[in-house]
Amino acid sequence: MNGPWRRTLIPVAILTAVYYVGIREGKLTQNFFTFLECGGLVLIVIAGFFLAPQVPVVAAAQSAGGETAKSWYEGAGLAMIFVLFTYGGWNDAAYISAEVRDRERNMARSLFLSIGLVMLLYVLVNLAYLKGLGFAGVAKSDAVAADLLAKVWGTAGEKLISVMIAIAAITSINGSIIVGARSNYALGRDWPLLAYLGHWDATTGTPRNAMLVQGAIALSLVVLGAILKGGFEGLVLYSAPVFWGFFLLTGVSLFVLRAKEPQAPRPFRVPGYPFVPAIFVLSCAYLFYKSLDYHGRHAFVGLGVLAVGAVVMLFAERARKAVSAPKAG
Repeated sequence: MNGPWRRTLIPVAILTAVYYVGIREGKLTQNFFTFLECGGLVLIVIAGFFLAPQVPVVAAAQSAGGETAKSWYEGAGLAMIFVLFTYGGWNDAAYISAEVRDRERNMARSLFLSIGLVMLLYVLVNLAYLKGLGFAGVAKSDAVAADLLAKVWGTAGEKLISVMIAIAAITSINGSIIVGARSNYALGRDWPLLAYLGHWDATTGTPRNAMLVQGAIALSLVVLGAILKGGFEGLVLYSAPVFWGFFLLTGVSLFVLRAKEPQAPRPFRVPGYPFVPAIFVLSCAYLFYKSLDYHGRHAFVGLGVLAVGAVVMLFAERARKAVSAPKAG
């Protein structure tokens, strides 16, 4: 296994160990790296808007040539798969809602504020790329952030972006560990077949068993990515259809549950129902289709894993019914 993949295994193992020690340590780690990541994005904005040499607008437009003549919607679906992938995690706060104080109010607030902040930073960063490199420079670049900082600070800028990418990766890994383990913990609480995952360690405030299983799966995926041709892109090929498929089913479930359980208490009412969730469902359906279309046969590997999970859940449902069924006599 080559060096880059070894460098991915190590953070996964270390961060899993940090959360295994306790939730306080994990939270402090996440806050620290999130601060560094946001600081790095702000640095890119400053470099692009104020420090990079001015790119002549006319020259940039002329060099872009035929690119501007293309239809604006050409390749939009494919582009959105990867663009929206960068926003992945916007929904993760929902996984820890049981631990949020005054969640009826604070969950919506945290989601709106965090999505708004991320969107603002990403838009400013992309405008900084255009300002510092020009349209043609961005179009020809395979690593726009590295090219921009190299233009401003030379070799030191290239090294700086490498550090920023590592910080961003660690932040994402860290956030996924805390929310993913809680989802697996809830799975263990609901399904007797997976009861091992449903243990909560009161001393550390973490679902330790779920965290260990999740860490083992994550390390296995890293190894799989090292073996597969395409590396990280290969993992995206397998997971993107599942990602959008789950979002699609989540949106559809809102309509199903509203119809089946109209009197159920709902602390949070969906604004603009049914139009807002309908737009969400249609968007997810479109991106699910585009991911299948783009990934081809690779998509069915991820869907195959999902099918195996469905079979496991079928047996888990039978086990749950057997446990809850009243005993004769």
